[in-house]
Amino acid sequence: MAKPTKYAALICTIVSILALIGVIIGIVTLKPLYIILFLIPAVGYEVYRTEGESTRWASWVLLLVLVLEIILIAANIRFDLASFLGRSEAYVAGYRVPLGDIKIVGPIVMGVLAVILFVRTYGKFTKWLAVVIFLTCLALIYTINPVIISQIINLVIEQSG
Repeated sequence: MAKPTKYAALICTIVSILALIGVIIGIVTLKPLYIILFLIPAVGYEVYRTEGESTRWASWVLLLVLVLEIILIAANIRFDLASFLGRSEAYVAGYRVPLGDIKIVGPIVMGVLAVILFVRTYGKFTKWLAVVIFLTCLALIYTINPVIISQIINLVIEQSG
């Protein structure tokens, strides 16, 4: 059954503003935890709004990765996936994802999941939330490792062209 849309625009606006506040605070302070904490409402509402089988699993995995990212950043856990796996990239849902410190992989995976949600959903509000999540993930990646943003942009250009 379709979720009610009576207050969806208002809720999407509020969670978008919260995400923007988190991005501003996170970038100014260079503390990614602020970005993640202010992203929780958008991800939570995305989980609530998604209804299709593939979009439902994508939103729940997105929430799981968000929670894991909070733990990794709050506990300052460092683990180099590239060294552990012996390669510099992996494939997630058909997309190439650069590997490195495990804290950078979370937002990249969340960004990929946001793209999946945007492409596979029909609802304008779930698309709206997917865009907010994707853009916030870019800011999160920037606060964790500003250098990797150019690598990600090159990968996106290479894969889309």
